[in-house]
Amino acid sequence: MTLDVPVADTAAAAPTKTLPDAQTVTSVTHWSESLFSFRVTRPASLRFRSGEFVMIGLMGDNGKPLLRAYSIASPNWDDELEFYSIKVPNGPLTSKLQHIQPGDEIILRPKPVGTLVHDALLPGKRMWFLATGTGLAPFASLMRDPETYERCEQVIMMHTCRTAEELTYGRELVENLRHDPLLGELYGEDFASRLLYYPTTTREESPFMGRITDNLTSGKVFADLNLPPMDPATDRAMICGSLAFNVDVKAVLEGFGLREGANSDPKEFVVEKAFVGDGI
Repeated sequence: MTLDVPVADTAAAAPTKTLPDAQTVTSVTHWSESLFSFRVTRPASLRFRSGEFVMIGLMGDNGKPLLRAYSIASPNWDDELEFYSIKVPNGPLTSKLQHIQPGDEIILRPKPVGTLVHDALLPGKRMWFLATGTGLAPFASLMRDPETYERCEQVIMMHTCRTAEELTYGRELVENLRHDPLLGELYGEDFASRLLYYPTTTREESPFMGRITDNLTSGKVFADLNLPPMDPATDRAMICGSLAFNVDVKAVLEGFGLREGANSDPKEFVVEKAFVGDGI
């Protein structure tokens, strides 16, 4: 913002010093007692691939930046940046971050990185997004990116949480995407059938129950969605969750014959190792 004031008055009129690498919060949505999303302004110079993450945070009590890795939940074409976060009552960062309001500032280091990008996978027919909790965030970005549907014929979003309420953010996102005018224009009236959503709960009764690993190994998800079992010739996957979840799902995918890839060595699946979990 430019202030139309004389040079001599600038120092007196200047606002309180902002945070380093500051971006302004534009909206905040609380989805449950433990989950919220927020949007912030996007640095003009920031370029990223859908699925990548950046370091964001606030100033700590010691006067130093308190930063954590957060996947960008918005697609790379969005004018703003969206993030999806858990609330940890005693977490050094989220105990403060959960109280942000529109107009507040956060620190955002504009250096995106990450493994959940299309370049790390070989071409395939089906794309599996496998997430627990706020591990959905990078897939919220990828599901809204037209490039995802250019690279594969079908996307399957498997998301597991403890309760149905914790699935709300992802469910609303998928429902809105199925009627997205841009994607519908690009891929026709059958776009809705190209994005399959398989939400499950582990504690609360719901239409679909169970952990992702169990639903994959038992074959239940394939039967429910009328899909063949995973095949390294056709199926690709991305994983984002807790460390234990990542390890367990990786073993399941390797059991199907899929191999872990990287930006420099594309294969059949990739794992995000910088997921923000408990204690933040």
